[in-house]
Amino acid sequence: MKATKYVAREPDAQGHIAYPDGEHGVWQTLIERQLKLLDGRACQEYLDGIEQLALPHDRIPQLNEINRVLDATTGWQVARVPALIPFQTFFELLASKRFPVATFIRTREELDYLQEPDIFHEIFGHCPLLTNPWFAEFTHTYGQLGLKASKEERVYLARLYWMTIEFGLVDTPAGRRIYGGGILSSPKETLYSVSDEPEHQPFDVVEAMRTPYRIDILQPVYFVLPELKRLFEVAHEDIMAHVRTAMQLGLHQPKFPPKAA
Repeated sequence: MKATKYVAREPDAQGHIAYPDGEHGVWQTLIERQLKLLDGRACQEYLDGIEQLALPHDRIPQLNEINRVLDATTGWQVARVPALIPFQTFFELLASKRFPVATFIRTREELDYLQEPDIFHEIFGHCPLLTNPWFAEFTHTYGQLGLKASKEERVYLARLYWMTIEFGLVDTPAGRRIYGGGILSSPKETLYSVSDEPEHQPFDVVEAMRTPYRIDILQPVYFVLPELKRLFEVAHEDIMAHVRTAMQLGLHQPKFPPKAA
């Protein structure tokens, strides 16, 4: 794991996390800016989740507020974690229907891009869709598989996660929409991902696992589900057989330049 300058905030004895006013202000800037972009771009299932969560605009929400809604809809919870966690911990949490949330928020200097997943990315980007049973089932299954996978297999599973939960698109009767949390929490990627500039490929599990990515650039290719329910179907396929196929076939050539040293 790489080092990070961010430190997750600790709760008090009652489980309440106190944030300074400046950090509440960052949350307000982020959520109000992003909500303006999502109409006509985010999938309906995500928008339904946003409505159910009823996230505050003027302050960072407390985790117990999120938990009440997730538990009532799909039986999920969020779990407070440090800024970065090992793969093993990540899979353990998902396998027990707990989504990791680092309790820090980015600085104003890093409003547009942050390498580490902060509380805005996790709560605003991912938690709305955890109210959806199809998405929740896929995420739960993913965690269970990751726990049993080898180190090499986990790398292929990571690409599947990246191309779906983080940067996935879906076709709907109203047009192409976003469901990936990495896109939904980024204003630049929200506009870019559904434009004509990047490549859009029909979703295929093995192809997603064979596609390299970089975390610090706009994605050159996005995989598009025919409908969100396809994730639920994938959860009931033999995903590890897909992993073995992808490993045998090997990686595609990257569609991006190598990262500068």
